[in-house]
Amino acid sequence: MLDINYIRENQPKIRAAIKNKNVKVDLDQLLTLDEKRRQLITDIEGRRSEQNRTSEDIAKESDPKIKQAAIERMRELKDGLKEAEELLEPIQQEFNALLLDLPNVPLEDVPVGADESGNEILRSWGEPKKFDFEIKDHTELGETLGLLNSQRAAEVTGSRFAYIMGDLARMQFALLQYALNLLTSRKEIGRIITETGLDLPDTPFIPVVPPLMIRPEAFGRMDRLEPRDERYHIESDDLYLIGSAEHTLGPLHMDQLLKEADLPLRYVAYTAAFRREAGSYGKDTRGIIRQHQFDKIEMETFCLPEQSRKEQDLLVAIQEYFLRDLEIPYRVMNVCTGDMGKPDARQIDMECWMPGQEKYRETHSADLMTDYQARRLSTRVKRNDGSVQYVHMNDATALAMGRILVAIMENNQQSNGKIAIPKILIPLMGGQESIGQ
Repeated sequence: MLDINYIRENQPKIRAAIKNKNVKVDLDQLLTLDEKRRQLITDIEGRRSEQNRTSEDIAKESDPKIKQAAIERMRELKDGLKEAEELLEPIQQEFNALLLDLPNVPLEDVPVGADESGNEILRSWGEPKKFDFEIKDHTELGETLGLLNSQRAAEVTGSRFAYIMGDLARMQFALLQYALNLLTSRKEIGRIITETGLDLPDTPFIPVVPPLMIRPEAFGRMDRLEPRDERYHIESDDLYLIGSAEHTLGPLHMDQLLKEADLPLRYVAYTAAFRREAGSYGKDTRGIIRQHQFDKIEMETFCLPEQSRKEQDLLVAIQEYFLRDLEIPYRVMNVCTGDMGKPDARQIDMECWMPGQEKYRETHSADLMTDYQARRLSTRVKRNDGSVQYVHMNDATALAMGRILVAIMENNQQSNGKIAIPKILIPLMGGQESIGQ
């Protein structure tokens, strides 16, 4: 949510954000309601102030006639106050709804574009491997080696589900252990900060096992409830299954006042995530690229406003560190206005090379929300000088398990039909160097 004073003073920026993010909201109506709302609030405050003065006069007045006149005036003020409050209520409700509909304003270096075709490549690492044998996609590899069973999952649960089995399941847990070891280490975080040249504290990430369900009120305050047709809703309890760990990590400090000395707060969570994929008919119907249920390691941070851009840069640096360790070719994308989320001020995506599809596919995202989510969540920080501000929030993928397993399988397939285990994971898999018969 944006501050109304900022909106009044930056109308061209707000109009550009609405247009470039393809959001439908009537800014002129919002500003008209804001003017009416302020006039009514001024009127109400004036009536209340006069009520207080008149009440004091009644208590002091000894002349019966003057006292009776003051009592009559109190009745008029009370009736007028009730009328003004009744007028204000629907205006305030419509104003609040429109205010919540406004998107965050993209940072200046965000490219303007209608869709993913407008995204810009910031940099890339690694060269796509050239194979001297006929390669397989991850689905064929997984089925041949007994690592994936989508057919049985479809019989048990339905389409877009899979059993991940055997050494591939072991690899998933090795990836989890690898990521947690790095993210919870002050030394490792400090090393990445130094190598990246960022001026940030070396605060490690706190591991969290968060709820997998969320109330609609909290989901709405995160501004992640919509599009609602993508969510799984448990009607009997009015709870939603989360689509990412950030959905329940973000409200962790809802309605709290944090201390400057405690920031940044960095969290990492490993959860299942649930998405209906309602708008993806016909896309990635085979394998584990796009599923209704998948596992994900997610990072969430709360920081001071002046550090949030650098905090996002740190999250991106961590993502790149993971991919280089796993020796997967990737590219870093600056996501354009039309492809980014409504709460985002800046979104950076990571795309990994998938040989089985002969193209780069998105595997990671890092979202800087500035104070947009924190304002909705009322998560604030008391500065050392006594002032109070809204914190800035970032969330980012550490590892989306399904997609990173696909990248490893396809990039590491061997001519003998086996899959080489990334060197960084070999110690976590008991010294095993490959998957296969």
